[in-house]
Amino acid sequence: MEQAEAALVEHYPRLVRIAYLVLPPSLGRDRRVLTAHWIVQRSLPRGRTARVPGAGGAGVPVPRGSAAPGYAYVRGRVLRQALVAGLPLRRRAWPRRVQFPPLLPQVWGLRLAPRSGGADELALGRQLSALSGAARAAYVLRALEALPDAAVRQVLAGAGVADPHAALAAADGLGAPQRGTALALLESPEFDPCSLQARTTDLMRRRRHAKAAAAAAAAGLMSGTLLGLPGEGWAPAEAAAPPYTHHPATEAALDPARLQRVEPLAWRTSSRTDFSVWPARGALSGDLALLRRALTVWARPGAAVRVSATPGTPAGPPMGAPQLLFAGVVGRARVVLFHDGVRVVRYAESYEGTDGGPALDFARTDSADAATAGALLVGRGSDGIRYLTAPWVSGASARDLLEPEAEPREMRRDAHGVTEALPSPAGAGGCRSWQAMELAGDGARRLVADLGEIVPARLTWGPPPSRGDVPGAPEEARTAWARTACLLPTMRSNGVREVSTWRYTHQWLPEGNGMAAWLCTRAETWRGTGVRVLAQFQPPSPGPAAASPGVVVARSELSPACGPRDPRVLAGVLWRSRTGRWYVLAAGSADIASVRVSGGVTGSAPGSHLALPAHQGVRVRLNGRLADGTRIPALR
Repeated sequence: MEQAEAALVEHYPRLVRIAYLVLPPSLGRDRRVLTAHWIVQRSLPRGRTARVPGAGGAGVPVPRGSAAPGYAYVRGRVLRQALVAGLPLRRRAWPRRVQFPPLLPQVWGLRLAPRSGGADELALGRQLSALSGAARAAYVLRALEALPDAAVRQVLAGAGVADPHAALAAADGLGAPQRGTALALLESPEFDPCSLQARTTDLMRRRRHAKAAAAAAAAGLMSGTLLGLPGEGWAPAEAAAPPYTHHPATEAALDPARLQRVEPLAWRTSSRTDFSVWPARGALSGDLALLRRALTVWARPGAAVRVSATPGTPAGPPMGAPQLLFAGVVGRARVVLFHDGVRVVRYAESYEGTDGGPALDFARTDSADAATAGALLVGRGSDGIRYLTAPWVSGASARDLLEPEAEPREMRRDAHGVTEALPSPAGAGGCRSWQAMELAGDGARRLVADLGEIVPARLTWGPPPSRGDVPGAPEEARTAWARTACLLPTMRSNGVREVSTWRYTHQWLPEGNGMAAWLCTRAETWRGTGVRVLAQFQPPSPGPAAASPGVVVARSELSPACGPRDPRVLAGVLWRSRTGRWYVLAAGSADIASVRVSGGVTGSAPGSHLALPAHQGVRVRLNGRLADGTRIPALR
């Protein structure tokens, strides 16, 4: 016990780094940091006289430069817990405590994360995230602990890995780690959960939660007071009717005969071109029993109903008689689509009654227009997704964003405007293809993509004042989107209305390494808040564009950068040339008059570009200034 405790104290940063690297990236950086510390802190054996295996002189592998006899035992316990923490929770399996958020340490009001590294660290992080937990452990033991394969198999077997040989084979997919390079990357600040940077949590969300808690406490106090009053309290008798009785608005909302049905050609003469002018379509649009079930489930969803809503979308009952958009059979389900002026609601029930209870999905669609009301998702299955297209859409085509030079493939649509199945990237594990849909009609061609919601997101190109649709943009737009498409998963399930990207500058790289592009990608939401902004660095690529996706060098959920309110953007990256030299690169939009960095590297440059010699792992602060002296902070 004493030997294990001494090893834990001496090698605590290394053990926490191992746990952080083995834990699944899906936990998020903040929870991975806290879980890694928690795992190491609970890895001591129980009892003061517990015997540590290997302490008697057995040949247990230990890290380079370490002579602590209890280290291997503590490391084994850390690996075992980190691997268990990465297992998904299953109904039939008894959950383990380490699969839940840690009790200690706890941090309130802050998000903690390791400092961001350079492009190589980001690339290694993406490669590790694609491996299983056992394969990540094998790679870390090889590279960070410098253990031979036989010792790696021994440690993995002791940590409970069923097939250490398969884990080593999977780790080989990253290539045999070159000791100097792999060790330098794994020991960089990107993977150091003991050297952290703190950021505030969502202040508006905290404020809303505090107000909701105060309101709930007040309501509970009021309810208790009412229950303590004699008789029936102070309310007049029968002031509130039982739910869903003979109130006119309630009757209209639940009566399928009162559903609003728009004429098929109303969109041609209407002053609006959005979901409010969609006609009622579908082979089951006259099935009053189906429509009544859908309306009743919408008003009073039971425990068996799977309800989902995009962020900021109320999931309450209809406010009067809604508009019917579609009712029909899609795949193995009966699907009904409603619109109430603010939301689109999708009801789906199994056609054969074997796929569980009904599903009810809500999506906010207020302020929609012809560009964003071109299609709605009606079905999602193993064969792909199907859309219901707007009445003004004259043609639909499938376009793979990762193949910018390929022509779009025409998609079949039935008489009601439902498309054939299109492979969806929203649930795919990799990024070998990203199928988007190109819609023609209303005098334009627009590109939309599935981000896991009812309403597909519109994809655009160009700076905020003059954004345009991708099909009509120059070839540069399709090439840039080919290197951007694999970043779209970061926008999923956020109520995204439109994703725009544009190249805000070019920069010549040092040592004649060619010209790099700097791009800004911004995801606008239907609710207006929760906007996500990414700054990309795209170095020159000799091969296909899809083979070298852009590197995210900065991201923000609170910044107005790249948007109509503030089209300026400034970002930087630590970049390594082909000769192995490191440089700090920075680039801003055209109106930035000077750029300056301080910290590990100090320097400035006139104009919107900067390139300074640096060294691996250096940390700098970046800012720019306009011609009138206004300070422009870097995107973060």
